[in-house]
Amino acid sequence: MYFPEKWDPAFTPILGMNDNGEEMTNGSLIVARYGNGHIIYTGLSLFRELPAGVSGAYKLLANMVSIGVDDQPVKKNSDEKF
Repeated sequence: MYFPEKWDPAFTPILGMNDNGEEMTNGSLIVARYGNGHIIYTGLSLFRELPAGVSGAYKLLANMVSIGVDDQPVKKNSDEKF
């Protein structure tokens, strides 16, 4: 895993981690706004965790993909059939 030790002030560290007895490492997940979207960097090994079925990896990926999505429910046309 490769976590940045420093980053541009536009980035916000979202997730940090550490092993027992070690100092917290911020930067395992950092996010910045860019134009109308976001840039997300993570040094986490999702390519290993997703195939292994690690539920937390799927939850994290879902949150990363949906960043910036409005929390308001989608308005449906009342004439629309499902």
